[in-house]
Amino acid sequence: MNLPLVTAFTGKVNDNTPTCFYGTCAFTYLAAMLSSNKALLYVPYPTQVIGKSCKPIPVMILGVLVAKKRYPLRKYLFILLIILGVALFMYNDKSKSTLSTNYGFGWGEVLLLFSLAMDGLTGGIQDKVRARYLCNSNSMMYQMNLWSVLFSSIGLWLTGEIFTFPIFVKKYPEILFNLVSFSIASALGQYFIFMTVTEFGPLTCSIATTTRKFFTVLASVIFFQNPLTLRQWIGTVLVFLGLSLDSFYGKAPVKKEKTSSETK
Repeated sequence: MNLPLVTAFTGKVNDNTPTCFYGTCAFTYLAAMLSSNKALLYVPYPTQVIGKSCKPIPVMILGVLVAKKRYPLRKYLFILLIILGVALFMYNDKSKSTLSTNYGFGWGEVLLLFSLAMDGLTGGIQDKVRARYLCNSNSMMYQMNLWSVLFSSIGLWLTGEIFTFPIFVKKYPEILFNLVSFSIASALGQYFIFMTVTEFGPLTCSIATTTRKFFTVLASVIFFQNPLTLRQWIGTVLVFLGLSLDSFYGKAPVKKEKTSSETK
C-alpha cells in the first residue's frame, strides 16, 4: 500500500544500481523484521528491545566485511557507549527474576542473533551500493518496497493468510482505516530513513533508529514527570556522551573515504 506514495516521490532518477542488490536488501530486511517479531514468542519484550539496541554493531561489522569500510577505533567506542546507554535506560529491573528463572539461551536468543545478522547484512549491502553505484533514496525506497511486496505476497500465499485476510477485513471493516493510516505513516517514515541511508550511510541510520526509542521514553518521562532511576540517569549520560563524541570526532574518516573513492 506504500507503492503509490513511493512512486509519487520517485519520478525519474539516475540510479544504476543492479536490481539484485535491492532484492537482496529487501529479503534481508524482511528476514530481520520477521525473526525479531517471532522472537517475542520466546523472550520478554525488554529482552527483545535490548537485543535490537545492539543493531549498530553488526551494521559496522558487516560494513567492514561486505563493503570493505574502515572505521577508526574511537568510532567503535562511541557506538558501544550509545548501545550501553540505551540498554541501561531501557532495561526493566522488574523482569530480572523472570529472565533468570524462566528460560536460558534458546530459540528466542537464536532468532534475535539471526535478526541482528540480517540487519548487519542489509547495512553492508547498502554500504556497498553507496560506494559503487549512483543510488537515490527515492529509487532505493521504491525498489525495496517493490521486492518486499513480492516476497510478502509469496509468504502470505504459502501460509494461506492471503485467503483469510479478506474474511478478517469483512468481519472487522474498521481495520481498513488503521491499515491505511499505518501505511501512510510508514511511507513518510521510510522516506526519511532511506534519505538518511543514502546521504549518511546505514550506520548513521541504525544509530538513529536505535536511539529513537530512548528519546521517546525520555520525552515521556519529561512530559509526565516520571522520576528516573540512577541506572537510567547513567544510561542517559552515556547516550548523549556517545552521540556528542561521534558527532564531533566520528565523521572525518567517512569524508576521507568518500574523497578517496571518488578519485578512483
